[in-house]
Amino acid sequence: MRIRDWDPNLKVRLFSEAMMNITFWMFFPFLTIYFAEEFGKSKAGLLLVFSQIFSVFANLMGGYCADRFGRKRMMVLSAIGQGLSFIAFALSSSPWFQSPWMGFVAFAIAGVFGSFYWPASQAMVADVVDEKDRSNVFAIFYTSINIAVVVGPILGAIFYVHYRFQLLLVAGVICILLGLILAKWTRETAPVQKREAFSPDGKWYYFLKNQLNDYSLIVKDKTFLLFIIAGILAGQTFMQLDLLIPVYIKDVYTTQSLFSLGDWSFSVTGEQAFGIVLAENGFLVALLTVFVTKWMGKYYERNVFVLSSIVYAISIVLFSQTTWIWGFIIAMAVFTFAELMGAGLQQSFVSRLAPEHMRGQYFAAASLRFTISRTIAPLAIPLTVLLGYSWTFFVIAILALLSAGMYWVMFYSFEKQKIWNPNVK
Repeated sequence: MRIRDWDPNLKVRLFSEAMMNITFWMFFPFLTIYFAEEFGKSKAGLLLVFSQIFSVFANLMGGYCADRFGRKRMMVLSAIGQGLSFIAFALSSSPWFQSPWMGFVAFAIAGVFGSFYWPASQAMVADVVDEKDRSNVFAIFYTSINIAVVVGPILGAIFYVHYRFQLLLVAGVICILLGLILAKWTRETAPVQKREAFSPDGKWYYFLKNQLNDYSLIVKDKTFLLFIIAGILAGQTFMQLDLLIPVYIKDVYTTQSLFSLGDWSFSVTGEQAFGIVLAENGFLVALLTVFVTKWMGKYYERNVFVLSSIVYAISIVLFSQTTWIWGFIIAMAVFTFAELMGAGLQQSFVSRLAPEHMRGQYFAAASLRFTISRTIAPLAIPLTVLLGYSWTFFVIAILALLSAGMYWVMFYSFEKQKIWNPNVK
């Protein structure tokens, strides 16, 4: 499916979100280092865990609201809220006022609004794209994000250290502009359904009760529940890309020559080495996502999901065994291949499981793979103080292998479900 044939909603989102993502990735990869320097490794890890707890609940609430009040409304409110949070973060790093605690609170609130945005945006794709084309459309959006991962850190390495205030301010303004663009040039895509009114007796907990009832139906879907658990285990690997890996590289890496020509050589520091491997990840994803998604689409999903987790485990072990710049580059190439294998297929798999009227909630629940992973993953940073880097990486690799086993069990359950219920896709 060519981009020119896309629904207008998706075209507007693709290009406007790309600008927001580039700005975001100009500073986001460096925030773990910033918080670690300001608060110390142990405290920074615990604070990052704490901030993600709110995102877990916001994510579930966002999915419910996307189904009840519409995709467009939630995306507009979330983009503007995230923009205001970034502006507050900018003020905490301004030339006139410095407050790491205020910056952390603003960062946490921005994460909450981001969690509101995600399920509505994914459900909108499922609303307007036929099932046969969804994995490719999801892959293109994923590619767009990773173009930002290439361009953003490169620009961030140039501007972040000296212009953090300006970067955060620009990010806030762009998020607000994204909200205004969505408000003006997109339409609502949520299926028309009977809206449940609030309780006639005005009980304040009615809204929450409805939400819990809906999510209880999702939890009873055994295949979907196993999918989330497997994703959380696998997430302990890929979430380390902007948590443990930058701290590890900064600690163990000494300035080395990337390449030399005669008497001239190009040397990189620890921060620059991380910027290079992060840009490599984004470049490979931007270049290969659509190709690898089509390639993986030829194979049974179970084998793809299982192999992806195994390759993640291999990449984590490779990271733990090197302090050489080219070793990091090779490990990142393996890591990226694991990432690409399931990039489009997993979102398409969720859309197959989700009933039309509950897509927002299914995508919200599915993204618990990321929000819960992001909540637990920062514990790897204080864990290095207790166990050291080698054992911490080993534990993460074991979790990735456990996720491979969980995916196998999930598909066994899925096949049984299809046998007993022929209506399952």
